[in-house]
Amino acid sequence: LGGEQSGHIEGVGFDLYIRMVGEAVAGFRGEAEEKPPVTIELPIDAHIPMAYIEHERLRLEAYRKIADASDEATLAEIEEELDDRYGTVPEPVANLMAVARLRLTLRERGVADVVNQGRFVRFSPVELPDSAAMRLTRLYPGTMIKPAVRQVLVPTPTTARVGGRPLEGLPVLDWVREVLASF
Repeated sequence: LGGEQSGHIEGVGFDLYIRMVGEAVAGFRGEAEEKPPVTIELPIDAHIPMAYIEHERLRLEAYRKIADASDEATLAEIEEELDDRYGTVPEPVANLMAVARLRLTLRERGVADVVNQGRFVRFSPVELPDSAAMRLTRLYPGTMIKPAVRQVLVPTPTTARVGGRPLEGLPVLDWVREVLASF
């Protein structure tokens, strides 16, 4: 490795760096078993505060474990480990775990993106039978279905139909699960 590549070791720690290099080499050789990436961009405070895990390397390791979790049981173990090592899990970390659980559900359903876009939340890729499309537009008035690009744009959820504020936090994740159930 050249000096430019090895300079990244300081930023992420030796163990994680070696793992990242190993994954890159395996990917280059075609040996990597990749999980499809899932993007969730919603209004929720989901992170690991510096006050909870002070050392950057340990925070990165926790993020990596959460991102690598492939099932609910693993996420529960991670949450238990965090509680045991660092104390009661604060709200932003609990939110991060909830986002990770939603990511598992989305991956299972084949949805790669749930992104807040102004007045809409975009779900993609989504292919809906006509009956599901009709149900979705009836349950969520103003929904736009774009079969050519395999996207569904659902109006951003609010606290009330008229004059409500946009939903934030865990309620928005619950709303996403409701929308997924109507597909």
